[in-house]
Amino acid sequence: MSIRRTTKSRRVVAAVSLTAALALAVTGCGADDGGKTKDTGSSSSSTPSKSSDGDKGAQQEDTAAGDNVDPNVKLAEARGQDGVTLTINQVKRDSGGFVTVQGEIKNESDTPKPTGGWGGSEEAIVGRNNNSVAGAALIDKVGKKRYYVLRDTDNRCLCTTGILPLQPGKSTPVFMQFPAPPSTTTEVDFMLPTFATTSLKISG
Repeated sequence: MSIRRTTKSRRVVAAVSLTAALALAVTGCGADDGGKTKDTGSSSSSTPSKSSDGDKGAQQEDTAAGDNVDPNVKLAEARGQDGVTLTINQVKRDSGGFVTVQGEIKNESDTPKPTGGWGGSEEAIVGRNNNSVAGAALIDKVGKKRYYVLRDTDNRCLCTTGILPLQPGKSTPVFMQFPAPPSTTTEVDFMLPTFATTSLKISG
């Protein structure tokens, strides 16, 4: 009897473990899809990137930044405060209904610069995305609509996070993903806290 009970117990434990693993997998997929779908429809949300807590979503963001981007291409430049400059290298419309903006922020001054102000003022977003560019937005002046950085159901943005203070002369690559404006919209204004507004042309 003891042998049968032990075997049965092991089977129960294995079944519970498998069920839990499957549940976690489904939950992860549902969060990503749900966040994207909701954000696309509402024209507001966020994206992933570098994260100080090292979660899975943040790692995915990191790999997205800089992919197939030519740093020598300068589509636009926005001046920030105290010698910080944002250069936009790519603005691309994706087939999934998103627009991805990629660029580089450089500290051209002779003193270190904090990066916390780029995340915006929305507490739920700032709290989940330390030192990020989650405060960015695209403005469709013709359609009279504002598009915020995409986010998932846990308020993790689809953008670069965990940006360290910029030392003099140093730069950091950044990316932000937004819901795509209508295909007829080919030009938008780009805004990021502490930087001047600049006009961007969407490719793709």
